[in-house]
Amino acid sequence: MSGKVTELEALAVPIVEALGYRCWGIEYLSQGRHSLLRVYIDHPEGVSVEACAAVSRQVSAVLDVENPISGDYTLEVSSPGMDRPLFTLEQFASHVGEQAKIKLRVPYEGRRNFQGVIRGVEGDEIILQVDEHEYLLPIDTIDKSNIIPRF
Repeated sequence: MSGKVTELEALAVPIVEALGYRCWGIEYLSQGRHSLLRVYIDHPEGVSVEACAAVSRQVSAVLDVENPISGDYTLEVSSPGMDRPLFTLEQFASHVGEQAKIKLRVPYEGRRNFQGVIRGVEGDEIILQVDEHEYLLPIDTIDKSNIIPRF
């Protein structure tokens, strides 16, 4: 996890939790002079538009004071949704048996994109079954991962 994301989490997570929600994860995309900060919030009873707006107002106020992002940025607060992104080993472990898409930062065995069933977590690695082959993918090599919803 990048230092910037860690810094932003330290600011945002206490606010999200104080408002009664769980911070599912944070994405920070630095795009030159304009950046995007996406905060995912979750709650057992779901997340409303009003909840996202309330969290957005509070996080925005703290970011305005602390100023951790230089330049312009867009703050988005949303539910992780059905195709929820996975950020932590615990999140992968709680979704064992589900289909996921995983994109790595660097190629592993000649590929960066994997789609398969999460079979578990071993140490700091995700066990992903793709067809008849199991891959052990270290969490720190994962750039992006999402659950594939079943309908």
